[in-house]
Amino acid sequence: MRYCKYQSGLNAHYAQIEDRDGILHTTAPMAPPEEDPTALPDPHFTPQPLSSLQLLAPVNPSKILCIGRNYRDHATELGNDIPIEPLLFLKPPSSLLAPGGTILMPTLSQRVDYEGELAIVIGKRCRNLGPEEDVRLYIRGYTIVNDVTARDIQKSDGQWTRGKGFDTFCPTGPIVSNAIDPTEMPVTVTTRLNGTLKQHASTADLIFSIPHLLRYITAAITLMPGDLIPTGTPAGVGPVQSGDRIEVEIPGLSILSNQFAAQEHVSPNTRSQRT
Repeated sequence: MRYCKYQSGLNAHYAQIEDRDGILHTTAPMAPPEEDPTALPDPHFTPQPLSSLQLLAPVNPSKILCIGRNYRDHATELGNDIPIEPLLFLKPPSSLLAPGGTILMPTLSQRVDYEGELAIVIGKRCRNLGPEEDVRLYIRGYTIVNDVTARDIQKSDGQWTRGKGFDTFCPTGPIVSNAIDPTEMPVTVTTRLNGTLKQHASTADLIFSIPHLLRYITAAITLMPGDLIPTGTPAGVGPVQSGDRIEVEIPGLSILSNQFAAQEHVSPNTRSQRT
């Protein structure tokens, strides 16, 4: 199963997709998942390439539960110790951004970084997964996330919610797919900034594997259908400037591409005068 979410008129729809001569096409309309009641079946569905659609983030999570420092080289490149247990933090669902959307660099931050990641999409409610339980039964599929970070705020705050939680700081997509299985066959995560290679690593290098992460998380937190779990970023993170374009590629999941732009500072009084 592979699918995308897209906007048509005022409504959001889901569609199944397949690869046709190296180009992803929608092939059939798809009923929205239960956690996304605002999406509707598309009564005017027509097969077409993804490039012609207004794509949306293909998830509607109750929470985005991220894993920090899950590649050794990334932990050490920022001068941090390698964690002995998974390091969990939350990004708010309001940080979600569609493929092709603009990542807004807040005026509060002097350094905004990219972080390309493989992300798990939960398909079934799970709690207290046992050591012998097959975690794949609870995974709907995988997608790509860019865990955008205001690095200076992350460091000054001491905890990570604000530095990683700004609106637009979680670009996600363009598809969800269960045609790959990183628990059996590792995949590569590649990030390019303005076409220049910045990150390239295999999920075989994860400190904590996907099964370990799901068992660890569900010992404390119930995961619901649609929840999103970015699994950590490889070494090679770095700052961006307004106008930069970032691409995160994972084979089988296509390419997540977004551009950065400085956020205009508009006071409430100025905003009211413009409307």
